[in-house]
Amino acid sequence: MNPQLSFSLQLSATPRAARLARLLTVEQLRSWGVPFEDAAQLVELCANAITHGRVPGRDFRLDISVDASRAVRIEVVDPRGDVPVGEPRRGLAIVEALSDRWGSTPGPAPRKVVWAELKC
Repeated sequence: MNPQLSFSLQLSATPRAARLARLLTVEQLRSWGVPFEDAAQLVELCANAITHGRVPGRDFRLDISVDASRAVRIEVVDPRGDVPVGEPRRGLAIVEALSDRWGSTPGPAPRKVVWAELKC
């Protein structure tokens, strides 16, 4: 995906940060004129990063991009390098249901990137 619009934010790994990430995602997508309802739900990845990818004292990063075809990509970089395997947990089940594609990749050590894409 070649992003035309992008937004990045580093947040502390707290429950309040997941809510803030969702609110900021809505406002950013709204300012770009992109439908935001389903994309905002994909920010569930932030809640997963806080719950399952948390390492004390380390933040996570939210990256949002929109390409020329208006596809939205949401990436969450968390400090745990282990990639999710097996049956999706509740949060990832939501991501799987709402996104067109999603997955995870190793990030800069020791991190991982969990991403989801949605065509608007």
